[in-house]
Amino acid sequence: MEIKTKDYHVWYDEGITTVFCKGFLRLDGMEEYQPIMDLLIDAIDLQVKEQQALTTLNLRELEFLNSSGISMLSMFVVKVREKGSIQLLLQGSGEILWQTKSLKNLQRLMPSIKLEYL
Repeated sequence: MEIKTKDYHVWYDEGITTVFCKGFLRLDGMEEYQPIMDLLIDAIDLQVKEQQALTTLNLRELEFLNSSGISMLSMFVVKVREKGSIQLLLQGSGEILWQTKSLKNLQRLMPSIKLEYL
């Protein structure tokens, strides 16, 4: 599972149950974010099927995410919460402003989310 453009790269590493996001995500609206949402949901579904409890979303190299992307992440967190059996670890960078402001807000949607900053 991988999506790669000149601006961003999103991929799932099944061996370590981690989705990586890198680059600049400035897509227009939820329709353009749908392939990324599908990749995230497919990764979660695979982990549920294989009875793995922890999913990591590594955003450390995602330098920019617009408001539509933050909405997409919020919807993803709600879907993970609805599954009930998956624990979510968000890895971010303390040096990227949007991450320090926005990732903490996702804990309001799913209080069990673990945040890890480097």
